[in-house]
Amino acid sequence: MKNLKFPILLSMALLLASAGFGKSVTISKATLLDKIKGGWAGKVIGCTYGGPTEFKYKDRMIPDDVEIKWPDHQIKWYYDHSPGLYDDVYMDLTFVDIFEKKGLDAPINDFANAFAHAGYPLWHANQSARYNILVDKLMPPQSGYWKHNPHADDIDFQIEADYAGLMSPGMINTAVSYTDQIGHIMSYGDGWYGGVYVAAMFSLAFVSKDVNYIVNEALKTIPAQSTFYQCIADVIKWYKQNPTDWKKTWQLVQDKYGKEIGCPDGVMSDFNIDAKINSAYCVMGLLYGEGDYSKSLEISTRCGQDSDCNPSTVGGILGTMMGYSQIPEYWMKPLKEVEERPFAYTDISLSKAYQMSYNQALKVIAKNSGKVTPKAVSIKTQTPKTVRFEQSFEGLALVGKVGLKNKPLDSLGEVKFTGCGVVLRGKLEADDKAYVGLLDVYIDGKKMKTVHLPASNHSRSNDIYWNYDLEQGDHVLTVKRLNPKDNVKTTAWSIIVYKKAEN
Repeated sequence: MKNLKFPILLSMALLLASAGFGKSVTISKATLLDKIKGGWAGKVIGCTYGGPTEFKYKDRMIPDDVEIKWPDHQIKWYYDHSPGLYDDVYMDLTFVDIFEKKGLDAPINDFANAFAHAGYPLWHANQSARYNILVDKLMPPQSGYWKHNPHADDIDFQIEADYAGLMSPGMINTAVSYTDQIGHIMSYGDGWYGGVYVAAMFSLAFVSKDVNYIVNEALKTIPAQSTFYQCIADVIKWYKQNPTDWKKTWQLVQDKYGKEIGCPDGVMSDFNIDAKINSAYCVMGLLYGEGDYSKSLEISTRCGQDSDCNPSTVGGILGTMMGYSQIPEYWMKPLKEVEERPFAYTDISLSKAYQMSYNQALKVIAKNSGKVTPKAVSIKTQTPKTVRFEQSFEGLALVGKVGLKNKPLDSLGEVKFTGCGVVLRGKLEADDKAYVGLLDVYIDGKKMKTVHLPASNHSRSNDIYWNYDLEQGDHVLTVKRLNPKDNVKTTAWSIIVYKKAEN
């Protein structure tokens, strides 16, 4: 890979001496637009670069002898053949579009309904939130709350919170405020904090070119008692101890944070889509990359797991710092082929996104004690404030996962377990995509819920049933199908069992 560097133009000390948080920073409108464009462009570049390796390297780094290529027309190829790669982007654009149409104070239900009814496919926390909204009629914040959404700590909001930083240049607390209601559509706790942290870093990237400063200052928005904060603080500490060896830090992260307890797909698996560990990989890319665009993308990608989303975040933050005009041509050439093409499931192109975020940024600047003149903006910077404490799966410890031999739900029988929480994993498939299976779930002979299981992939449930509020002890789970039908297949994969955590 070519060694493409850009200079670190301002150290933290110079920034504080010249601007200082709580004071005003004046930049030209042309520079503001250039940085917003750089943020969106960098996001697409990073996503595309990591696309070929997404979740192909789980629980391990991508080896040095595996070449990660950047051929001509790479982005166009994904637009043409695999446009779903850009869920990082079109999810963001759903929220940008509502701000554009309904204003900065648009009600949360407008965002939730646009997200839930959109035509794009979803996974993990996003899909569980869509199911909650469309099927169980739970609106935010209940749609994202971990007791309703077992995927609440997943990466979903982390990869789609960039909009908040891009519309709030230099105003870190304002950026964070735009993550609160929207982030709780699909997330809670560490899942929300991933988005808070990313939005904060994007916002700071408008007024600093010191990645160390951005990483550390943005972390001040996260409560120190959260596991998300502890993970990122550890990465920063280990970077200081091993400033030239990102692989050593990767192993330390893996040893301490590499085991999933929340996401049902990741429990006792090499798959880890948890927000904090993937955010750790983003921070490693930024710190060890030292402002080198290529090196930063490569490290965040080679950390593995969600290896398209992580360089997308890193590329977007660096793109905002540098500005569109300073991203090396090596990276920009494939991007310029698609800037006028709408992303899948939207009518919004990159060029349109640039302008929408720019227009919103001007409004946010003016709304937050700044000034907008014909040629420049004066931004009132902010001292970061810590958001409220939330922790998913608090008080729970993982007992384990028990396979159910892919039995049909009709023949599941009694499933015995000892603990205080359980997740029943499986799926329903039917030729008739309008069919919704109905399933009564009983714990110890008591009916707990009638579960709706849509055959439609759009509104499907990621998991069949979950309950984290049982008394600690021995339990028996049974199910009864209410509307069986020909050409319907049900499968029970496993149960995940939790117990009370020891103090």
